[in-house]
Amino acid sequence: MRLTPQVLGIGLALVSVQALAEQPRAVLELFTSQGCSSCPKADRLAGELAKEKDLVVLTFPVDYWDYLGWKDTFGAAAHSARQRAYANVRGDRKVFTPQMIVNGIESATGSDRTGILAAIEKTKDKDGLLAIPVNVVEQGGQIEVALEAGPAREGEVWLVAVASHRTVEIENGENKSRTIDYTNVVRRMTRLGAWAGKPCQFKVARAEAVPADADRYLVLVQQGSGSMPGTILGVRSTD
Repeated sequence: MRLTPQVLGIGLALVSVQALAEQPRAVLELFTSQGCSSCPKADRLAGELAKEKDLVVLTFPVDYWDYLGWKDTFGAAAHSARQRAYANVRGDRKVFTPQMIVNGIESATGSDRTGILAAIEKTKDKDGLLAIPVNVVEQGGQIEVALEAGPAREGEVWLVAVASHRTVEIENGENKSRTIDYTNVVRRMTRLGAWAGKPCQFKVARAEAVPADADRYLVLVQQGSGSMPGTILGVRSTD
């Protein structure tokens, strides 16, 4: 069948509406630790929130509580640095666990569902929030990311490799003898490059960006830089 401009236009409109419907309303980053007695409740809540189709949840285990007697098996200095960078940008310098960063902007207690939902509501009208369409194609061992044009601003594109579900039996420290389930544990963040509001493409080898202990990945477009992170401008989650 030959597609007339009118038919083609209708098709594009339907695709656009579908894409819009699939856009999440929030990206939630939980900073947690296996050595923190207040964190298991937040870890459970993260798992519950991740089941909501319009929420993207990422777990960033930190390493600064390792001295309490149990070294976090997923903890990373890079995660702690990201949390501190958020605090520096906000200007409040509040770094704690469990802490939830909402859409790269607002901070909430990671175990406080009401506070997290309030933060989502507070950020929903932020200029540029989740406005950048992100397309991802994987073939031949290569991950190809394409961004469309958006509001003129500077940002970075990141590929975030995660382990969807992990269970840990904690043998020492404040959570000794507890078994904790974790959701979307970040295992590696790879900077694909900068974005300045114009259409662009990036390519990276899957083997380089997705380690063996990760089973899926996401692509984030974030205002600012790794040391000065800001509003989440776009996200695409893949299985």
